[in-house]
Amino acid sequence: MTQTTYDVIVVGAANAGGFAAGAAAEKGAKVLVIDKKSSSDHLYRNTIASVDSAAQKRAGVHIDKRELVEFLSAFAQDNVDQKLLWTWVNHSGEAMDWLEEQVLKTNGDHLHATGDAYYEHLINKAFPSGNEVTRDEKSWDQGWGKYVIQKDRDLGVTFKYRTKLENLLTDAQNRVVGVRVKDTETNAISEFTATKGVILCTGGYGANEALMQKWAPTLLQKNTYTQSPRDDGSGQLAALAVGAARDDEPASIIFDRGAVPVGTNIDDYYVKDWKSHQFVLGSYPLLKVNLKGERFFNESAPYQFAMNSLRHQPGHLEVMVWNQKTMDNLQQFHTLGCSRLGWPGIFGADGEKKLVQQYLEKGYVKQADSIEELAHKMQLPADQLQKTVARYNDLCAAGEDQDFGKESYRMFPVDGGPYYAVTLGGILLATLDGLHVNERMQVLDRNADPIQGLYAAGNCAGGFFWGAYPDRVPGLTASHAVTFGRLAGQTVLA
Repeated sequence: MTQTTYDVIVVGAANAGGFAAGAAAEKGAKVLVIDKKSSSDHLYRNTIASVDSAAQKRAGVHIDKRELVEFLSAFAQDNVDQKLLWTWVNHSGEAMDWLEEQVLKTNGDHLHATGDAYYEHLINKAFPSGNEVTRDEKSWDQGWGKYVIQKDRDLGVTFKYRTKLENLLTDAQNRVVGVRVKDTETNAISEFTATKGVILCTGGYGANEALMQKWAPTLLQKNTYTQSPRDDGSGQLAALAVGAARDDEPASIIFDRGAVPVGTNIDDYYVKDWKSHQFVLGSYPLLKVNLKGERFFNESAPYQFAMNSLRHQPGHLEVMVWNQKTMDNLQQFHTLGCSRLGWPGIFGADGEKKLVQQYLEKGYVKQADSIEELAHKMQLPADQLQKTVARYNDLCAAGEDQDFGKESYRMFPVDGGPYYAVTLGGILLATLDGLHVNERMQVLDRNADPIQGLYAAGNCAGGFFWGAYPDRVPGLTASHAVTFGRLAGQTVLA
């Protein structure tokens, strides 16, 4: 006979859901995890932020909690719940320690804390927050999600894939008591009861263009791709149907790496799939111009700032220009996070050169022997691009960016061929605005009262981000998910 009653039901089996299920099962709960797709272990992300993890202590990394909370509050102009920020800084290290001790070490992995957070100007203020899952100190273990899921199974957690949430079940007092779900293969409808609570870990809504138009319309003018095709907003909609409140303004994590064909119209270009599409060199602070060939902002800024600046530029796309000498001097730019040159970044110098070659073969990157020829290939005004490049080279020679204030160590001239260029838009990794929650991860109604039996964590939970993502705190999104997922799994039984 199929079991239909559990103590806890977790909706979503990725980062937040896996940690929520494990935390609840450790306390003896019977836990069901449902997920609409056929698998989820590939979704667990590397570079996970924390404060005071054991790995950070081993590496001598110390982050001042007050300074970090103040930075995050100021970055969001206080459009966040500071109680949630403090909850994260006080518990993120615990979540990382559980991952390392209970999951990674038994599978031959450990956490490597990144200690470098160099910056010079306020716009790039950074923190050494990242923890990387590795076994050789040379590369990421990209498959560590399967270890979390196996740990959950060892604790007695039941996983049901290809099972999609249809709606939440409530009793006469509007307490959430279970879920109605659909088998995505047979379309059969089932109901499961949760005696303690339901934890929503269903992610954002970036793949649902109707919700994008309703909740975050400008994101469609900032992004050329979304790498979260499963993010349909269904969990948030289910919570709203039982009276939940959600953020009034959008938040998102965008990477400035979405290479597109020359002549792309961003108004009708929004690709939703699992492919990378990440032209990582796009996150380097090289010369960037608008579609009129004019430089328009300080290229040395958080990833998402470029996409925000492009809202004031024609066509909402940028063109990055560099030359072959640039490719031999990438270390000079000293990028952080996943754009770092060499591990724990995505590519070393050879990898970046191979990527340029791949995009040359696709026709997205153009190569030319002169700036005039490059302008024609990129459909830019040749006279203006030549003026822009000449001015930029003069600033590089002077060692001071008098136009936009970019750091001198990131000024590198484009003064000899062969020349290269690529058109870039944003890549939406995830929407980050979501349901109102308190420090116990309880979902709140419009009066800020908890909806009994309903919890949320990860990208479907709001109050933590606003507007642009602070990528100079590497791994914050992943940590927000796993830390609050674990807290939800613990508090649902309290």
